[in-house]
Amino acid sequence: MLWLKAFHVIFVVTWFAGLFYLPRLFVYHAEAHEPIVRERLKTMQRRLLMITHVGGALALLFGALTLGWFAHASAAYLQQGWLHAKLALVVLLIGYHAMLVKLVREFARDQVRHSSRWLRLFNEVPALLLIAIVLLVVVKPF
Repeated sequence: MLWLKAFHVIFVVTWFAGLFYLPRLFVYHAEAHEPIVRERLKTMQRRLLMITHVGGALALLFGALTLGWFAHASAAYLQQGWLHAKLALVVLLIGYHAMLVKLVREFARDQVRHSSRWLRLFNEVPALLLIAIVLLVVVKPF
């Protein structure tokens, strides 16, 4: 079980690296005016998105395996309120990840509708979700 948790944490860190940095690349891209810079940022976004996909998929896989192990050890584990809240926040993270995919595609087609200010605010979402998730997992308030 500890191996499952360790790999879950490793891939959560990998996933969040992409969730934190991709929106920052979007800000740079939205503010760039030189075509060569914009093309380089498109390449960086596409490559980082792939790494983010891998981290996210493996974080979810090892998270599900860890959850299954705990549920098998104690059926009451699945009744805890903090766990339900954490899983709801993970669903929001998956939605945020899907929005990143959409934005990478829009930037690739030079069809971005958002300002750099909006993108800067959007960049804060995963940090807030991370804080909430870590507090739920560590403190288990309900």
